[in-house]
Amino acid sequence: MAPPAIIAPSILSADFADLGAECSRTIKQGADWLHVDIMDGHFVPNLTFGPPVVVKIRSHVDRPTEAHGKGTFDCHMMIAEPKKWVKEFKAAGCDLYCFHYEAAINSSAAESPEATSEEKTSPRGADQPGTGVGVLYEILESEDEKERPDMVLVMTVEPGFGGQKFMASELPKVQELRKRYPDLNIEVDGGLGPGTIDQAADAGANVIVAGSAVFGAQDPAAVIALLREAVNKRSGKA
Repeated sequence: MAPPAIIAPSILSADFADLGAECSRTIKQGADWLHVDIMDGHFVPNLTFGPPVVVKIRSHVDRPTEAHGKGTFDCHMMIAEPKKWVKEFKAAGCDLYCFHYEAAINSSAAESPEATSEEKTSPRGADQPGTGVGVLYEILESEDEKERPDMVLVMTVEPGFGGQKFMASELPKVQELRKRYPDLNIEVDGGLGPGTIDQAADAGANVIVAGSAVFGAQDPAAVIALLREAVNKRSGKA
């Protein structure tokens, strides 16, 4: 049984010419978090948002009043040296930070993200296609509570671009994680929408990132509600 649903639309699919209003509107339409894809053109071949953009959109969305609360900015660090940037993105208004194992293991980002900020930041691990989730077990089961991620992100597309086709081949990773860690927040990102949510929910995912399925919908609120219902039905929270 998974934790309750958390719906985190990816602003990579929002209208960049009206980004602040889009973010505010999506939260009002029922989203819990906003997924902020940070790309540097090195770890992935695309460039997106820097801290100044986050500052601007944060002014349109109230910061959460509790951990994991409504209005959380879920910062997906698809960058080569994520540790170097945590403090700046925190100051800009991000709340959660997800490091890719593939970047962190080969850089100084493998050190604890807490070292980069005076305030505690909860570490999270991301796993892309081609990498088995077993690489995360050591840190997930670390004796040091501060080192243990409180969420794992499983990519169901290759990182770097929105609008890709959902890769159901990655769902066994979600099943494996859910079996081993029943209470862990497990996030899936890539190709999620009404046509694929049942597969992700059946596998045990509870944090759902959806970009074009939400921002491109005629009725985004209805899509958000559908995604939430699919997850909560399987978790017994409906």
